[in-house]
Amino acid sequence: MLKKCFKTQNKRTNMSELNVFKQPKPFYLIFSIEFWERFGFYGMQAILTVYLVDVLAMTEAESFTLFGAFSALVFGSIAIGGWVGDKVLGTKRTIVLGAIVLMVGYALLGFSASSEFNSKELIFIAMGFITMGNGLFKANPSSLLAKVYEENDPRLDGAFTMYYMAINLGSFISTLLTPWISSKLGYGMAFGVSAIGLLITIANFVISRRLVQNIGSEPDKKPVNVGKYLLIILGTIVLSLVSAYLLQHVFYAHLILAIVGVTIVALYFKEVAKTTGLERAKMLVAFVLMLQGIVFFVLYFQMPTSLNFFAIHNIHHNIFGIDVQPEQFQALSPFWIMVSSPILAMVYNKAGEKFSMPYKFALGMVLCSCAFLVLTLGSHFADSKGLLSSNWLVFSYLLQSLGELLVSGLGLAMIAQLVPQRMMGFAMGMWFLTSATAAVIAGWVATLTAAPKGITDPQQTLHLYSTVFQEIGIATGVIALITLLIAPKLTRIIQGQN
Repeated sequence: MLKKCFKTQNKRTNMSELNVFKQPKPFYLIFSIEFWERFGFYGMQAILTVYLVDVLAMTEAESFTLFGAFSALVFGSIAIGGWVGDKVLGTKRTIVLGAIVLMVGYALLGFSASSEFNSKELIFIAMGFITMGNGLFKANPSSLLAKVYEENDPRLDGAFTMYYMAINLGSFISTLLTPWISSKLGYGMAFGVSAIGLLITIANFVISRRLVQNIGSEPDKKPVNVGKYLLIILGTIVLSLVSAYLLQHVFYAHLILAIVGVTIVALYFKEVAKTTGLERAKMLVAFVLMLQGIVFFVLYFQMPTSLNFFAIHNIHHNIFGIDVQPEQFQALSPFWIMVSSPILAMVYNKAGEKFSMPYKFALGMVLCSCAFLVLTLGSHFADSKGLLSSNWLVFSYLLQSLGELLVSGLGLAMIAQLVPQRMMGFAMGMWFLTSATAAVIAGWVATLTAAPKGITDPQQTLHLYSTVFQEIGIATGVIALITLLIAPKLTRIIQGQN
């Protein structure tokens, strides 16, 4: 999918640039529903770990571990939604069902913040519904968008570029808005805003569904099977409650993920064993790059966890003299991505094949390493209270966002380029599994930064963050060096050379 965003053929690129704003009407509908869904999800994510500490009285470490398990389940459920959309209900019906389930989850989170409904059980149930709602929704808008265009349509590159902007624009606005609302009006209203975002998604899609009337998967073209629809709804409720149980017993969540991960890797290498020559070599390269992807996502998930609380404890809460809520610093990630994407696209067009996929992944690792080492450097310039200028965090987010564009933004393109067509769906699911695996590891890494309960002195927390961020930066730097050393060999394999 994202391969289409960053192709380097000059003819396709030039035509897509000319037509980037001239898209068919269904595109704008899909763009808007993706915007509002991401608005809701990232708004919730921006404040969730802080909410768990404030309302559930969790320690920071417990909050990070729970968030890691939650994120793993969110990514692990995407394959279910893709299958339901392609084979059972149809892409459009699955989008609507996923949005409804998400809205219920956000509403339940909002209710859990009120004194009348406040309970741990309700919070876990809400997170369970969000898990399954995201799983049903996530894969289907992009699948629907791909069906809008004929093969080799020159507008496709621009369409997916703008679609990626929808994700980041929704994230940017909600991560600015939700923390402010939670500080002024309370968590209940803040989560309510996420629910409203999904209500807008549903209303928009239902009202404008005629725009995609003839577009969709095979089940979309058939009358709705009421029996199957009810069965999927029942299954969604059951799996939401199962997810809620797993989040209360994270050991079992981790165990299931480990079993699924080992099974999928074993199946992948079983397929590798059946191949020979260049095809086998490319599949092994894809696996190496997936391992690098896990490292990146471990760092990515520090934004709503350790970096979020670092901003709370040790950063001056202003940007360029403007007072902000500490959770709002997370909006820097989508901001820098929106600013940097067009620049990187031009670099790709200029560099062409000279800047191959392995080198992009390696450079992404270098940037992510620097993103954490910059914060360690900044700790030496803290004021007498142990607080840093927000400029250090602004720069750190810039480096990490560039790394994201080089690794995460090209992950699906890498799969499409290296894995045989017969394994494409399986490999795409395996790529999403890297995020789920990384989420669990990221939760554990984040706990290393968690201050002991009752410790709020910035001087003490600064030393802890500085030490751990330095360790993260050095470890990532070593991995980056290894990836740079093997990049020439991987590039030769991709290009079909010995």
